Amino acid sequence: MALSRARSYGSVNYWPGFVDALSTMLLVIIFLLSVFMLAQFFLSREVTGKDTALVRLNRQIEELTSLLAMERSQKSEDQSKIAMLSATLETSQAERQRLLGEAAEGGASADAASDKASAAANAFEAQQQVSQRALAQIDILNEQIAALRKQLMAIQQALDASQSSDKEAQAKIADLGQRLNVALAQKVQELSRYRSDFFGRLRQILGARPDIRVVGDRFVFESSVLFESDKADVSAAGRQSLDSLAAAVLDLEREIPPDIPWILRIDGHTDSKAITGGQFKSNWDLSAARAIAVVEYLVSKGIEPDRLAAAGFGEFQPIDTGADDQALARNRRIELKLTER
Repeated sequence: MALSRARSYGSVNYWPGFVDALSTMLLVIIFLLSVFMLAQFFLSREVTGKDTALVRLNRQIEELTSLLAMERSQKSEDQSKIAMLSATLETSQAERQRLLGEAAEGGASADAASDKASAAANAFEAQQQVSQRALAQIDILNEQIAALRKQLMAIQQALDASQSSDKEAQAKIADLGQRLNVALAQKVQELSRYRSDFFGRLRQILGARPDIRVVGDRFVFESSVLFESDKADVSAAGRQSLDSLAAAVLDLEREIPPDIPWILRIDGHTDSKAITGGQFKSNWDLSAARAIAVVEYLVSKGIEPDRLAAAGFGEFQPIDTGADDQALARNRRIELKLTER
């Protein structure tokens, strides 16, 4: 906002400068809040994505843990089977030894004992095969358990990497916010300097007139300077004032660096008297039409349209709350405000 200097009769008015400083401070605070909200938005989106990945990884861990528990239960059952088979094998071996002993003692029953011994030997071999298959299953289960442990380690590493990436993202967002703050402060200072120069040049060109004055960060023309009563066509006297304004704006366009996004906003205001009949339906229409007429005239003088903006406020932004003719005249005005886009 402009650090503008207002002159009154015989004394220096410091109030506009104070208002301008407060306005500039308010803009900086608003920008800082905007940067903070932007940072929070990106951070919350990043954190949400990390939370989703964490939930998915936790679900996989639960599934792997459940599978590992099942494999361990199966391994326990297989070990029990092996123990039973070992006991059966020992019993078969004992039976074989007994039969062999009986065969040695009784010659008459030698053939029968031999048959029993052969049967016991076959049973022993069968038990050995079952035992080998059980051992093979145990080896497979051990390999599966090792693979599951590797997967758990990989998941843990992914979680650690995700947490590290989240911290790096937060640090980058904080650094970006600081850089944006510095850049904004520099642009605001540059625009404030050009605004002060611009208003000072306008005061020199237009002279000390009571119907043209500086109010805060705005240059104010009373409507009677530019328009006839209830009209939105620029008067002949108004065109002379706008010619001087256009020359100052053209100089400003050449001086302000192209990387500063500035515009000259033209605001139309009216008094509180209601419009009855005529070309305009309301004070809204009249104020907007006058602002647009000023913008179109400045464009016809060579000012780039993208550096201008028009707005109508009707009677709803008075600068004098009085009801006398003087107050109403002050409220009928065109305001120029050099601001960022």
